Amino acid sequence: MPQLPLAPHAVSAAEVVPGDLVALSRADVTERRWHVVMHTLPESPDVIRVTLRPPLGGTDREEVLRREQPVTAAGRRMDVAAVPLVTSPPLDGVGFRDGDRLTRLRTVDPDATEETYVRRWGAWQRHAGDDPADAGTGEGADAATGAGTVADEEIRRWAAEADGADYVVRHEPRPAADAAAAGNGRRVVVTGLGAMTPLGVGTDALWQGLLQGRHGIRELADDAFDELPVRVAGTVPVDPAELLSRQAARRMNRAAQFAVLAAREAWADAGYAPGGTRESGIDPERVGVSLGAILGDASVLVGGDRKLRERGPRGVSPLTTPMTVPSQAASQVSLDLHITGEARTVTSACASGTEAIGQAVDRIRYGRVDVALAGGAEAVVTPAIMASFAAMRALADGDPSVASPSHPFAKDRDGFVNGEGAGVLVLESEEHARARGARIYCEAAGWGLSADAHHVAAPDPSGDGIALALRRAIRDAGGRITDVVHVNAHATATVDGDLAEARALRGVLGARNVPVTALKGHLGHLQGAAGGVEAVAAALTLHHGVMPPTVGCAEVDDAIGLDVVLGGPRALPDDGDLVLSNSFGFGGHNAVLALRRAA
Repeated sequence: MPQLPLAPHAVSAAEVVPGDLVALSRADVTERRWHVVMHTLPESPDVIRVTLRPPLGGTDREEVLRREQPVTAAGRRMDVAAVPLVTSPPLDGVGFRDGDRLTRLRTVDPDATEETYVRRWGAWQRHAGDDPADAGTGEGADAATGAGTVADEEIRRWAAEADGADYVVRHEPRPAADAAAAGNGRRVVVTGLGAMTPLGVGTDALWQGLLQGRHGIRELADDAFDELPVRVAGTVPVDPAELLSRQAARRMNRAAQFAVLAAREAWADAGYAPGGTRESGIDPERVGVSLGAILGDASVLVGGDRKLRERGPRGVSPLTTPMTVPSQAASQVSLDLHITGEARTVTSACASGTEAIGQAVDRIRYGRVDVALAGGAEAVVTPAIMASFAAMRALADGDPSVASPSHPFAKDRDGFVNGEGAGVLVLESEEHARARGARIYCEAAGWGLSADAHHVAAPDPSGDGIALALRRAIRDAGGRITDVVHVNAHATATVDGDLAEARALRGVLGARNVPVTALKGHLGHLQGAAGGVEAVAAALTLHHGVMPPTVGCAEVDDAIGLDVVLGGPRALPDDGDLVLSNSFGFGGHNAVLALRRAA
């Protein structure tokens, strides 16, 4: 419609013509209740019948006016053919589902904006982009369910009364982009968290270190690293073997030790009894494990080869092979907690941990298991791996006693810092978690994958593959772009990688300037464990409503073009409910996890 000032002025009913925007009383002017004159019909020398329609669309009404009767006309004149004749559909028999949307437009106000509500956790919540100051005003807003939410019954009443109250109401069911959205899947929630990271043992050490802006990158003191050009890495500050029984530790590689310790913490954090499924009274066949790893622990195979050369075949331990396979972490978690449902391993470069969580989400969605421990574990801070990365010119160097050598999104970024650790989440179907009264951190709402098909190591500079994974994750979560309030970026601090990710985020999220945090300045790049640890951080971000700062970025590269959280923690925006956690790996593996705020 023409964007002209209303400029109300008095006229007589005899002066109005089709297209005029009129208010019939002083109260109508004050309350901004305007109507478009669609048709006029003289009924007698003294009386005119006028057909009126709300300027933003709606149903017609007729008024019989005396010719000399004063009305108020606006400065605007409408094209009557462009004013839609619409009615609000009844919603009495409609079954609502979480993810559904409802728009409500006050059509008699030419400058009105739509109110959008999204159904989450059984109630309708006012959506981003609407004026929060209006959230509690108007007919029926924020009914007895509590501030900021509206019950199903109130939504049905809005639809039933819309036409008479000069509103149009539209119900948009959740898009059936996947089987879960079509009603064939269960909601998956996060109930437990565990971590072993360069910031210390446990999720509390991780979270406090992130909020305080500390990093866990250290100089490698072992003599084996002396001749390397880069000797800094993100290493766990304790020997995990010392936190396990001697018998158990000697049968696990370092990555498996990390995984078992993180899984035990997550299991207990979810409210289950220590010791595993037997002690917790849960069917072990309905529990699964899904962990990501690239190599697991590269040192085992290297050590076995060295013993073979030094001492011959008899010097090689029979445990070398079972401790070398990347699946050892998943199998050891299964053994430790007596989980017999399944023990899966995902190997997709640095996207492994995030993809493992996504696969566990689907296993629960479709009823294969009810509970899963999912995440990633890695221990590849070895001389050979460090030398290889250095030869690729992929590693950053610097004095970790001064500041983090990892500079994600920064102008001076020059490579990643190799790291190790494990991050594990306990995922459950919502009904399983609710039935036992579990504390819910957030919903594991969806995930997305893609492949760059570009280069064996370098990312596609266009960011198209990353953008595809982002869009798929949001769609799989039954969400929209405007739902995203925060991104936990992959951001390894490589020149090309950070640019490709930033380009993809700008392209998908548009001009919304969603806050972004990169954690590799705190931790280094934990390889296959990165997605698991960063998913733990993303879940805590939603749970506490706080975004950790990005460490190591003194000045954001102008080409990044993102709102990077710097300096200190920042409150999580409350105008949406999705947090994305990104992981991308050599060979073009892209994985994105979408977590949703819990009620």
